[in-house]
Amino acid sequence: MKFVVSSTDLLSHLSAISKVISSKSTMPILDNFLFQLTETDLTITASDLESTLITSMELDNTEGDGTIAVPAKLLIDTLKEFPEQPLTFQVNDENFGIEIFSENGKFSIVGQSGEDFPELPEVKEESATSVTVDHRILQKGIEKTLFATADDELRPVMNGIFVELTPENMGFVASDAHKLVRYRRSDAASEFESSFILPKKPASLLRGLLPKEELDVKLEFDDKNAIFTLSNFKLVCRLVEGNYPSYNSVIPSDNPNKMIIDRLAFYNTVKRVSVFSNQASNLVKLSINENQLVVSAQDIDFSISAVERLKCEYDGDEIEIGFKSTFLLEILSNIPATDVRMEMSDPSRAGLLLPAETEEEEEDVLMLLMPMMINA
Repeated sequence: MKFVVSSTDLLSHLSAISKVISSKSTMPILDNFLFQLTETDLTITASDLESTLITSMELDNTEGDGTIAVPAKLLIDTLKEFPEQPLTFQVNDENFGIEIFSENGKFSIVGQSGEDFPELPEVKEESATSVTVDHRILQKGIEKTLFATADDELRPVMNGIFVELTPENMGFVASDAHKLVRYRRSDAASEFESSFILPKKPASLLRGLLPKEELDVKLEFDDKNAIFTLSNFKLVCRLVEGNYPSYNSVIPSDNPNKMIIDRLAFYNTVKRVSVFSNQASNLVKLSINENQLVVSAQDIDFSISAVERLKCEYDGDEIEIGFKSTFLLEILSNIPATDVRMEMSDPSRAGLLLPAETEEEEEDVLMLLMPMMINA
């Protein structure tokens, strides 16, 4: 088979799908891209067995059809060195030799049989759920929750994003048992109730692809696999099997102590004060009284401490509560608002952090952080 393709066009497609290829692959064939040529369509696949990314390009100048596995790293490294120009790929179907002709030269590489490439997992039609989602909602849901997923080998269900479809909304939930994020959209409701757990790697692949997307995303899933169909890409991934914990029971409903504070000022203060916290615990203490927040930290081993005061709006009893500064900073940097509202019941129960005013009325963002014991 033979085809002509633009060097920069091919590189941009390959760079997008190459992120799926694992450096620790146990199958040598997975270090390759699978090229499939049918008439004028070139379909390129990259996979690590768990996740598979497919992209397609329409070409004007092709001869014959067939499949070939091409070494991924070698091809990308070669394409990076070319200025924009047409490249002619000529594939010998018998010995899998690939010759690439540029304006000034010829490059020869050896591929492998495309038949050795693993087959694509499929979604069972009889048990599949299919919905169309606005690409911006999917992108925001992943961006807001991905940072809160766990790395827990004993509880793999915590290592992904729990995606929930109901007639009221579409929800994205992630938690690592210390922090929890729930992002809901009322403008992406579904006619039926269904859910799945999206693993971390395909979620981050989608986060990279969705900003360039302009159309709605078609989502199909059953109990084992999910397929995300974008305009130029298709992502097929194996889902995390198991039941997600009942996260609603963790969210405290009665929180009489409420504080509203400038998010950036709060973030910067915590960042400065946390330098003085104990390196093992990263504990920062928040003391809230009337309209003042006192953020403090100390490391007794090195006899260092820091205290900063901030103005805030506070309604409730005087409270002193401790948090791990790294988690608090992560949450504050992911809340999309000028002012943040913090709701607490007592120092031993989780604190809620919410935007004081949401950017869009259809979205509902809730972040929860477990407190740390303050040693007297």
